[in-house]
Amino acid sequence: MKPSRDDLPRADIDGHGDVPAVHPSRWGTTLLRVAAFSGFGLGLLLGLTLAVGVYPAGRGDALVPLAVGAVLAGAGLLVAWLHPGWMPGWYGWRIGKGTRPTREALLALATGLPLLAVAGLARGDNSFWATRLAGVALALCCLATLVVTAHGDAGRQAPGLDHRLVTQLPLSRVVSATYGGGLWLWLCVVGQAGDEGGLHPLAWIIGLLLLALLRGLIENLRWQAVLGRLPGLRAWVELQPRRYLGALLAYAVPCACLLLASFGDARLLVAALAASSGLAGMGIELSLYDGALAALPDGR
Repeated sequence: MKPSRDDLPRADIDGHGDVPAVHPSRWGTTLLRVAAFSGFGLGLLLGLTLAVGVYPAGRGDALVPLAVGAVLAGAGLLVAWLHPGWMPGWYGWRIGKGTRPTREALLALATGLPLLAVAGLARGDNSFWATRLAGVALALCCLATLVVTAHGDAGRQAPGLDHRLVTQLPLSRVVSATYGGGLWLWLCVVGQAGDEGGLHPLAWIIGLLLLALLRGLIENLRWQAVLGRLPGLRAWVELQPRRYLGALLAYAVPCACLLLASFGDARLLVAALAASSGLAGMGIELSLYDGALAALPDGR
């Protein structure tokens, strides 16, 4: 039996109470959140590859992904600074005179320090010990930001969330960020020289495909934990067309692009399609998950 209008999450029903819809303002906020954690995921991977010495040498090779990651992570800050009605704050920080940044916002801002250090130290040879140390600092700061902001986002979306669901969020956020950031890093590397970071192209393809598989498994467990507390809405949520669209964009299109890239032609085009499709797909999935959290009973 289809749930009644009163049973459905308010953010997930349209004006007629029949067809679920995503409000444009909510979609914009969610997409900026996905872009932010993808940017931190890119920084995490870049820092790790610099630390172990497998990232290609060259100043420009490091600066381009750093710039892309900064744009992805900082887009939400810029929008929040403009004070639109649909995005009043950035990681809980309502930017304005007399307001102080939250712990999450301060940690996200602090990630810019190792980012600047990597940008200043990157030279023709990235094996310099200071460059590797800056890479480690960048990776650790990005990881800490992902974990802390995952808890903060959950607290704002669904206060009083039970312990089991809360403990799943950081792992899910880190894996999603690594997957999304990996797609953007792959795009940067392919677009610059096609050298694949000194690794065989197959290594990138297999690595990203494994991340997609891991993310799918973790997200399924996270969804089952939430839907188990929504017996009346379980079938309705699982059969929503947007869930299939989100899965198509988040997994099917990027994985198909990764496989097509192995043929060698138009790798830049397929890499750009994979990164943008993954961003949109994860945004759809996150908007649905937030709606499910909002529908949880008061007892969680």
